[in-house]
Amino acid sequence: MSLRSALLAWSLIMSAAAAHAAEPTELLVGCYTGAQCKGIGRYRFDPAAGRIDPHALETIATDNPSWLTFSADGAHLFAVNENGPASPDPVGRASSFALGRGAKHSRQLSQANTLGDDPAHAAASLDGRYLFVSNYSGAQSPGGSLAVLPVGADGRLGATVQVLGHRASQADRERQLGPHVHAAAQSPDGRYVFAADLGADKVYAYRYDPARSAERPLLAAATPWLELPPGSGPRHLRFAADGRHAYLTLEMSGEIVVLDHDEGRLTATQTLALDPGRRDGNAAAALHLSADGRFLYVSNRGEDNHIAAFAVDPGDGRLRPLQRRASEGRGPREFALAPDGRFVVVANQHSGNLVVIARDPASGELGETVQTLPMVSPSDVKFVPARR
Repeated sequence: MSLRSALLAWSLIMSAAAAHAAEPTELLVGCYTGAQCKGIGRYRFDPAAGRIDPHALETIATDNPSWLTFSADGAHLFAVNENGPASPDPVGRASSFALGRGAKHSRQLSQANTLGDDPAHAAASLDGRYLFVSNYSGAQSPGGSLAVLPVGADGRLGATVQVLGHRASQADRERQLGPHVHAAAQSPDGRYVFAADLGADKVYAYRYDPARSAERPLLAAATPWLELPPGSGPRHLRFAADGRHAYLTLEMSGEIVVLDHDEGRLTATQTLALDPGRRDGNAAAALHLSADGRFLYVSNRGEDNHIAAFAVDPGDGRLRPLQRRASEGRGPREFALAPDGRFVVVANQHSGNLVVIARDPASGELGETVQTLPMVSPSDVKFVPARR
């Protein structure tokens, strides 16, 4: 190929990539429902300008959709309905939807009882067969649990087939008298599921084996848990793409833990404070890796209200503090990186706003505030994935 032909081919590739990156995408925002918010809002996001169109494409009516996730092929949306004894509907539930695109509206496919209170997180199994729901439970007794719900090929949820309970650490007499499962994550090889229990100060490890029993697909792993410091309160867990390392937020102590993973066994290798100068008033929450795995971002709520950025060592997965960036609101419960990595959308629950912040994909640093959009009690924000 001549130099001229090579340059032309490169130009065409870059033009196609730029055009793809500039295609409008969609954003979903869950909320705690009430008079002013009725469920999940679907919005257009301009990836070139980094701005959200404030006029919703639709509102998907559903109670307290505090966590959103998608099927592996991107065709179906799952939401937990964080209901409990104090809610108008006192039953914890999970719902599934056929996700609309463009001018098409979404429609609810199913709803199932999670057999626990206040479900706060859900993760779809990599093979698409189950939804792992974390029943947090604001009550201390019987406390939270991990529920397993089958998922049909059409995205419909079946009745809960397995419920797993834990024992609380009781290290904190106000928040840890009962178990409070906050999130579950499957290892990238699909062989294990890990449940972070804030009330137990442990991450529980389960072997995933639906071939043995479709009704009881989770079994205790050979090393059944990772024990964390008393009163630390593990919240969310996220794996690196190769599965060798994982990252865990400790909500109550306001820390991030680096974990090595080997055959279902987690080992803590590094612990860093999100705000090194603060011992109290922390509430660590969301964490997300950049698409290239080079950077990790973690939100801290409480009295801090910052996003902490870290550079990830490609060898041992350890973290180097890079930046602390104000969330421009109170209670950054969740955030999402735009598909091209140039923006971060932060959901500040307590101040009631979404904030779009510019991001440099090369350095990982967060920059200027691009947009602030009022939003009632946002609980989660997710970019709609491309369908496979």
